[in-house]
Amino acid sequence: MAASTPGSGARRSRTRRGRSAEGPSGEGPSEEGLSGERLSRGERSGAGLFDTDDSAGRRSRKKQAEESVDPETRARDICLRLLTGAAKTRKQLADALRKREIPDEVADEVLTRLEEVGLIDDASFATAWVESRHAVRGLSRRALAQELRTKGVAADLVEQAVAQVDHDDESDAARALVERKLRSTRGLDRQVRTRRLVGMLARRGYSEGLAFRVVRAALDEETGEPSETAWE
Repeated sequence: MAASTPGSGARRSRTRRGRSAEGPSGEGPSEEGLSGERLSRGERSGAGLFDTDDSAGRRSRKKQAEESVDPETRARDICLRLLTGAAKTRKQLADALRKREIPDEVADEVLTRLEEVGLIDDASFATAWVESRHAVRGLSRRALAQELRTKGVAADLVEQAVAQVDHDDESDAARALVERKLRSTRGLDRQVRTRRLVGMLARRGYSEGLAFRVVRAALDEETGEPSETAWE
């Protein structure tokens, strides 16, 4: 019986461990190990893949369902949904229909019908807009007119709507805005306070002359001393 050389037992032990890890033949990893590894990698790389496909599929099916409905019905449904949340101008609705690829002639016909039944009324929209924005935010006539033009309201309707705010209304609104902001500027130099308050009014559309007059009067009243600078 041949004597075992030193270290031979350790070599055999390492060989057995290597074969156990690699597979019966010792030539590489077992099929079971490879399959498990591939499955694990596939699960990791495929995470979220089916969710994405499902989302894309739902969007595609929704679009196909919408396209299967005639354009006039689609246009009417879109407008009614938008009008449920808040009043809209004709231009706002027309822009929404164009984004949904409704043909222009169909959109025009639907919008005209909605105007005839009173669901679209740019004149009423403009009047309500001016009342709300002037009362809540203290906007000037100039700022209000610009907002209405942006929303597509006709020039004559804009003029009629802003006419409900006269010069006295603007002055009162400007004074109220300054009084609300006056306390936050206390402790600053008068010129700095004047510049900040006038800038605040200018951002709401007030003319420079009106803004300076209102700010100067408010600061004079607060200090009890008239300003030495005459703003024109």
